[in-house]
Amino acid sequence: MNPKNFELVKRLRHELHQNPEPSNFEVWTKNHIIEFLVEHTSLEIVDRGKWFYAVYHAGKDKPNIAFRADFDALRMDETIELPYGSKNKGVSHKCGHDGHSASLAGFALEIHQNGSDKNIFFLFQHAEETGDGAAEAKVFIKENKIEEIFAFHNRSGEKKNTVITIDGTSNFASRGMIITMIGKPTHASQPEFGINPAFGIAKIVTAIPSLTHSDDNQGMVLCTVIQVDVGERSFGIAASRGELLMTIRAELEDELDKLQEKFEEMAKNIAIEEGLEVSFEYNDVFPMTYNHKESSDKIRQAARNKGLNLIEKGTMRRGSEDFGHYLKETKGALCYIANGEEYPELHTTGYDFPDEIIKTAVELFKGIAEL
Repeated sequence: MNPKNFELVKRLRHELHQNPEPSNFEVWTKNHIIEFLVEHTSLEIVDRGKWFYAVYHAGKDKPNIAFRADFDALRMDETIELPYGSKNKGVSHKCGHDGHSASLAGFALEIHQNGSDKNIFFLFQHAEETGDGAAEAKVFIKENKIEEIFAFHNRSGEKKNTVITIDGTSNFASRGMIITMIGKPTHASQPEFGINPAFGIAKIVTAIPSLTHSDDNQGMVLCTVIQVDVGERSFGIAASRGELLMTIRAELEDELDKLQEKFEEMAKNIAIEEGLEVSFEYNDVFPMTYNHKESSDKIRQAARNKGLNLIEKGTMRRGSEDFGHYLKETKGALCYIANGEEYPELHTTGYDFPDEIIKTAVELFKGIAEL
């Protein structure tokens, strides 16, 4: 990577880090990246509201390939001392999306300066953390006849700058599930005259191990209780309303659908038995991210061609990634670039994206574009 380009995008990364915005509120972030690209390149910019993309045009008869970066931050305090620390209380880039966007901007700089024999689309996307972003931006694929799309995510636990690939499922499908049960209030001294949802919710919670057992599912299936909220802090009134918040996730999306159906059926049966009303709500819905082998092979070849350290991971990440929406529309793959073996984990207070892996990401993307 050109050293001057690296210094430019490192500064961009620090500016993004200093001004983080949570999912679906990334107004300054999006505009700042656009301003950077307008100032330093002549790429076409297509603004789609919450998200945008830049385009390098090689010719109408050339392949259309895309590279994606996300730019939303987390609702977490910074907590560590940095010269470019977050200025927005309660929001920080603890997942590295500032680094993803800076890396893609650096790649755009190098393509602008050196050219390519392909039409290259640089997609900058909002709201990855909630799953909204790619669900909205996936129209980009068909609108631009994208033949292949690539992305990287940073991760800790391996030697810094190592490229990590996997075929098939790289990230689990998941969704936030809210089960609401409404009964009948009564005085706390006369519980027999009310209908308390606590017992119905308790039945669902205790059934989780059996519903997620490996003997009854293909691949790993998980359910994590996030919150149980029943009744009010009033000792004279029996609870009459309760909510159970869970994150359900699975290696295979079909299995996740089945798990959801099982929970809904169980909750409906319990509601009938106990005289409760029941309803369901879903948030943060993520598809399975399924890498196409042909695309993963290009990542491998590009890493070798650029002299980058490469390892294979036979196990996927339980965490979700909305990049899977794009992979349902066209072929492509998501890989990882390592932060370091002892580096703090993502979504933790000690984390900050390592600037050095920007160079690795740019070189990897250049290598893919050259194939």
